[in-house]
Amino acid sequence: MKIAVVGTGLIATYALPNLAHWGWDVVAIVGTERSAQKTRELAASYHAQAFTSYDDFLATVTAASTAADAPVAAATSASATAATLSCDAVYIAVPNHLHYQLTLQAIRAGLNVILEKPFASNATEAFELACAARNAGVFLLEAITTLYQPNYRKLQEWLGRIGQVHIASTNYSQYSSRYDAFCAGTILPAFDPAKAGGALMDLGTYCISWLVGLFGKPASVHYEANIERAIDTSGITTLDYGDFKAVAIAAKDCGAPTSNLIQGTKGYLIQELSPSVGGAVTLHLNDGTEEHFDAALSNRMEAEFCEFARIIRQNDYAACEHRLEQSLVIAQVLTEARASAGIVFPADERSN
Repeated sequence: MKIAVVGTGLIATYALPNLAHWGWDVVAIVGTERSAQKTRELAASYHAQAFTSYDDFLATVTAASTAADAPVAAATSASATAATLSCDAVYIAVPNHLHYQLTLQAIRAGLNVILEKPFASNATEAFELACAARNAGVFLLEAITTLYQPNYRKLQEWLGRIGQVHIASTNYSQYSSRYDAFCAGTILPAFDPAKAGGALMDLGTYCISWLVGLFGKPASVHYEANIERAIDTSGITTLDYGDFKAVAIAAKDCGAPTSNLIQGTKGYLIQELSPSVGGAVTLHLNDGTEEHFDAALSNRMEAEFCEFARIIRQNDYAACEHRLEQSLVIAQVLTEARASAGIVFPADERSN
């Protein structure tokens, strides 16, 4: 399976060394003029083609499924290659506020897209992307590690053994080195409302995904946030599921041990580590029975990228649609939570 990686930041460089082991052949690295040197260095490391313009890349690339029928074309861009580049998917790993536009362009070019979390800046953008992908007949998948971990699947399997759920909670609090810069007056994308940043959209996305993957869409959502300079640096989201309540804590301005806990009438479930990693699971029943399970993979991104390769290779549109619906619910919960805290992104103003 051939993949083009769009973005040269931390998450992209974390995935790149392992993609070949997960069934992917990296054929292109797409950066910007600003990151031109890094883009060329990464491309050389993986024997891939380098692009410093997304438009040039789109003008050159063809979906692998149609490449065999497409004529070899002469390059018209100075940075394009002499022949059409084919790929099975593009992995878009750029700042949050760019997700919508770059993904929409890729879909319109007939490309399958793996989109780094969060899916979009708000629910309206997410819905429009989903509609565009469905209409174009391409795969659109959110890279949210939480939902694909083997330990998370065991958590789902054991959920029925603890009886009626009454309380669920997850906490992902990690002090960010970018917070120091933020306090000093330097606003990086992670804390920039103009770029759809904030604790909820970063760490909180994992927490909300962890809950939605287990319990679906809540009846209501409320976010109590610590806000500085119009952005949330930490906060607590409460989700009302009617007959039980859930809490998601995310913080970038302070740290704490991560915890994931589900409490029921017959016992409880604990999952270690952050919801982005999905550590070992322990089942404890009221009668004293205790069981442990741990099938954690060495890299937290492995499970999702292996599944993405399978879905696209086997044309499993049903699996894609299931994941797409989950992404839309997560985007809706995140949007409602932000709105309750008065946090506004430029995308919200365009959607109104």
